[in-house]
Amino acid sequence: MRCVLVVLSLYWYSSLCLCELARYDARIAPNYEEDRATNVTLQLYILSINSINEMAMDLSMETFLRQTWVDPRLNYEHLSNFSNLELDQRMMADVWVPDTYFPNEKEAHFHVVTVPNRLLHISRNGTVFYSIRLSLTLTCRMNLYNYPMDEQNCPIYIETYGYTEENVLFNWKSVDAVQVDDVEMPQFYFRKSPAISKCTRTFKYGSEATFTCLSTTLHLQRNIGYYMAQVFVPSILIVILSWVSFWIHVDAIPARISLGVLTVLTITTQSAGIRASLPRVSYIKAIDVWNSACLVFVFTALLEYAYINVQTRRHQKSASKETLLTIQASNPLVLSQGVTPARCIDVRKTIGAREMDYLKRARTIDRVARFAFPISFAIFNITFWIYYMFAHDYQND
Repeated sequence: MRCVLVVLSLYWYSSLCLCELARYDARIAPNYEEDRATNVTLQLYILSINSINEMAMDLSMETFLRQTWVDPRLNYEHLSNFSNLELDQRMMADVWVPDTYFPNEKEAHFHVVTVPNRLLHISRNGTVFYSIRLSLTLTCRMNLYNYPMDEQNCPIYIETYGYTEENVLFNWKSVDAVQVDDVEMPQFYFRKSPAISKCTRTFKYGSEATFTCLSTTLHLQRNIGYYMAQVFVPSILIVILSWVSFWIHVDAIPARISLGVLTVLTITTQSAGIRASLPRVSYIKAIDVWNSACLVFVFTALLEYAYINVQTRRHQKSASKETLLTIQASNPLVLSQGVTPARCIDVRKTIGAREMDYLKRARTIDRVARFAFPISFAIFNITFWIYYMFAHDYQND
């Protein structure tokens, strides 16, 4: 058995030996001998959220974990007039603390610069206040159906590791259970205040054991401003650029082909860059719908010219044959067989008229495309934004 030596600093340094605590054992819960659970009140103060990683599906944050409980064995009302004892770092190991842990934690560490960032205060009636600073990386299963207009609900679970609910019970602080500092995130903001709840978890270790646990959920809304500037606006401009080919003359083959291929490759490259920063999921995301639609529009613009060009080439091939026949008909040998010059002139006029007809048809297709493509793209935009911004969110199903 050890005697708890408390070193405090108020106006002077003094030592106080709590001799009545000779039987105190930091390995035993406060009310264990009385066969009742120790109520531990918790508060979580979030200092910062450092990153939210879609690829790893996790959330990194810094927080103060504050725990309060009553340990009757540390009551010193009859021994001293001090209202509060502030324990030195070296003495904290001599006081019982809950075996709190985070079940959905992937990585965590304490802060020890310049000293371990933790404090333990004991009030006269035996109330213990214990606070530690932690850096946590927590699992956050994200639903990316509406990415990048998505909302994410990231849970934080707090539980006892070894003490069952017969020995330790967790409760949230009645006021300000979860506090958030002036946290600023580059891609997210808090949609509403964190929700808190209480839970229990049952495991089988030979026999069933039930452990107390608490949970809070961070409701995060993605800030779409970055994606508007980096994804949506550039892709809209690329689609509009593909429509420039409708104003270029049909015979300007290199210009129209180059423009069409360039816009297709640009949209494809942009889509590949976005996919590289996201996990491979089995469902279609909003950004996939957008990129696919933009690719369809620019590719269709390229196909429109391909169709016109194929039709024009067919006509030119047919016209070449008819021109050859006309030349042959103009030959004196052919004329001697009864073919008149007037007949040759009629054939030439027919060929010229047909050429004009094909050019008009190609230009008509271009004129229709000038209106059809923008109207179709506008309808797609209206449907896309209404659905993904205001329709029911899959993740809340």
